[in-house]
Amino acid sequence: MKYKDYYAILGVERGAGDDEIKKAYRKLARKYHPDVSKEPNAEERFKEVSEAYETLKDAEKRAAYDQLGRHAAGEEFRPPPDWGQSFGGGQFSFDDIDLADLFAGFAGRQRGGDARDRPIPGADYEAGVRLTFEQAFHGTEIELDLSAIEYDEQGRPRRVPHRIRVRIPPGVTDGQKLRVPGKGGKGVRGGRDGDLYLDIEVMSHPLYRVDGLDVHVDLPLAPWEAVLGASVDMPTPAGRVTLKVPPGTRAGQKLRLSGRGLARPDGSKGDLYAIAQIVVPTVVDERQRALFKSLAEASSFNPRAQFDQEAAR
Repeated sequence: MKYKDYYAILGVERGAGDDEIKKAYRKLARKYHPDVSKEPNAEERFKEVSEAYETLKDAEKRAAYDQLGRHAAGEEFRPPPDWGQSFGGGQFSFDDIDLADLFAGFAGRQRGGDARDRPIPGADYEAGVRLTFEQAFHGTEIELDLSAIEYDEQGRPRRVPHRIRVRIPPGVTDGQKLRVPGKGGKGVRGGRDGDLYLDIEVMSHPLYRVDGLDVHVDLPLAPWEAVLGASVDMPTPAGRVTLKVPPGTRAGQKLRLSGRGLARPDGSKGDLYAIAQIVVPTVVDERQRALFKSLAEASSFNPRAQFDQEAAR
């Protein structure tokens, strides 16, 4: 049979821990998943990566694999003559067998009993999900069409189309990884179903910016609204509100609306911050120009007072 270097396939050292192996697998699975990858050999690489992970994540399979020693990838080899006896005591033909099938069989023998009777847990799935800001804020329901790995009654992996309907809870954020229990591959012979892991991407919004659970929005104000104070009508992700702007509001000042940010099912909530932006009129008529001129003549306000203080030092 031909040797496959499962460690090299996952890009990890032979002494890598379980977490490192799992992290490497997830990274490569995202890269080569046939539903999202643009790599020309994505499906074959995904199958190869999945096969390597299925062996190395199992302590007994990994121990059996390590006992085969090191060989060049693709090199023809035969396991030692006594290798089969050390894993269950039975005879095993190595002719025309794939390395993955070899470990599926011997793992069952090592656990005791016939591998064909052993429960097989379903595979975990991972998929990227792109949401609008509104979907992330309010929650939504989506359908995913996956090309997934499942196992038959003999424990052999096979690729099958898999359509999943998933409820996305409100309050998810960009970059969040969401675990959906039991929505992965179906277990075989009583094995538990796998989980689905969703990598969340939230598209940018023309008005709202998210920081954790807080939402920020720019609030344009006319100069007189900022000076005198005003009640302004403004949008929020949960609907329009009337915001009271206090007199003397400065450009860049944050006006807080408590509890108007993202809200999650566990009860955690963020706030909405309206960031004051002073907007000056660019077109004025003669009367308005005269009023501004009168204001300039009457006012003693110096917006550049710090310049004078610096010059006086």
